[in-house]
Amino acid sequence: MKRIFDIVLSFIGLMILSPFFLIISFLIVIGSGFPVFYLQSRVGKNGKDFKLFKFRTMRKNADKAGLLTVGGRDPRVTSIGYYLRKYKLDELPQLLNVLFGTMSLVGPRPEVRKYVDLYNEEQRKVLQVKPGITDFASIEYFNENELLATSKDPEATYIHEVMPAKLELNKKYINDSGLLSDLKIITRTISKILS
Repeated sequence: MKRIFDIVLSFIGLMILSPFFLIISFLIVIGSGFPVFYLQSRVGKNGKDFKLFKFRTMRKNADKAGLLTVGGRDPRVTSIGYYLRKYKLDELPQLLNVLFGTMSLVGPRPEVRKYVDLYNEEQRKVLQVKPGITDFASIEYFNENELLATSKDPEATYIHEVMPAKLELNKKYINDSGLLSDLKIITRTISKILS
């Protein structure tokens, strides 16, 4: 049932949003050239790697300077990228991941291998389900970049404080997952973005 829900909603979403995809793509190309999409390797269900789609918001090869984005005005982020990130529009191409089956609309946000390798046995339980575009942790840590910007050591703060807290919220979702729960999370996510 969840897979059917994902396919139907992601397909409808892609059809409705396709004009916006074209506009965003045009703005990215005008501002910083190609490519339009950024494909990043993330860890999915059962610990298998997959390519996550995003609109490119950073300068080319910027990820070589670090995987974490710190603050709203990270100098690696392009002008249009700032607004795409602020309103979470850079995440929209992940509807393709949902349609292709590597992600779900709702589920634990997929992490990069570097940080998954730090999970303990209990935390690795989040890998038993398909990752999602949004979840409880995405709502709770909506302004994660700004939070990390206040830290003297953003990566240490992420590893020792933010990541464990997000994983606890992920486990909460797994224990309380269902269609009704998914609809609530989607509604709360949209409300958070609009507010």
